[in-house]
Amino acid sequence: MTTQEFLGKQNFKIHTKTVSESCPSNIALIKYWGKYENQIPANPSISYTLNHCKTNTSMEFLADENFAVQTFLAGHEEVKFAEKIEKYFKNIEQYIPWILKGKYIIRTENTFPHSSGIASSASGFGAIAKCLMKLDEEFSGNTSEEESLRKASFLARLGSGSACRSLYNGLVVWGASDEVEGSSDLFAVKYPDSKIHEVFKNFNDWVLLIHEGQKSVSSTVGHGLMNTNPYAERRFQEARENFVPMKQILKGGHMEHFIKLVEHEALTLHAMMMMSDPAFILMKTGTMEVINKIWEFRKQTGLPLFFTLDAGANVHVLFPKDASEEKIKIFIETELLQHTQNNGVVKDVMQF
Repeated sequence: MTTQEFLGKQNFKIHTKTVSESCPSNIALIKYWGKYENQIPANPSISYTLNHCKTNTSMEFLADENFAVQTFLAGHEEVKFAEKIEKYFKNIEQYIPWILKGKYIIRTENTFPHSSGIASSASGFGAIAKCLMKLDEEFSGNTSEEESLRKASFLARLGSGSACRSLYNGLVVWGASDEVEGSSDLFAVKYPDSKIHEVFKNFNDWVLLIHEGQKSVSSTVGHGLMNTNPYAERRFQEARENFVPMKQILKGGHMEHFIKLVEHEALTLHAMMMMSDPAFILMKTGTMEVINKIWEFRKQTGLPLFFTLDAGANVHVLFPKDASEEKIKIFIETELLQHTQNNGVVKDVMQF
């Protein structure tokens, strides 16, 4: 997609304006780990968008003032974050020509705990991109809802790669794949609901907070270490190949195969970390305890309880909203929560 396609109308009128937006987080099933310049993914990924874990953001734009950004997170001023957003705005000026023509006061708040294993950068940059599109439509003229979402996804990607997936509900794909029509490295696309079996459209995601502190290695550093990882190219190819069975699984409702593929992807993500130079391990003892107990529970009961992991120690425990969910919830509360910090859990759902 060319720069000109995103510039749109040039005769914009700038004035002071305040807008507000909300954006959820997401959790990848086929993982994105490794990228190229300008936030281009090394392989396609597919994610579930969460329903309750969101970032709520208000953006006050003060026209004709010198360009500056002031940010508040849950009411507390965050200077470092403001510097990050200033840099981001300068990087996307070619797509929003008016963006450096005023001052911004951004107030943002998450509905979930910080450092909880829920991607706050995804929901955060998604909300900021949606706010920018509201201003852009106000200053530059009307844009269709579809075009606005696509451009917001494009802009969010330049702030945080996985953020581009948070602009859509349900299952979302980012990265060019022959298996998904219209998929692109530049923005995310919604996976067609018509190609998803009903069993995958109503899911619980309980995030067990094994470790609530700062990660020892940031995701940005972790992505960079894929550049020298001897297994990187094979990993990227495997992720591309995994879209073939995933497409068949989603269409046919094959829960057992879905569980196997999702868990394999989660463990492969952490295997890549262990094979980096320098190597690093983000899982904790509690992470492994939870995984082993999930496997044993599934073996004993046959119930569809499984997990995925983000780039951290916390465990996303997944199970469908059906007749089996009450028994699964009791097991989580009695057997798994003891491995978290302070019985920490964030309960969310994926519904579409």
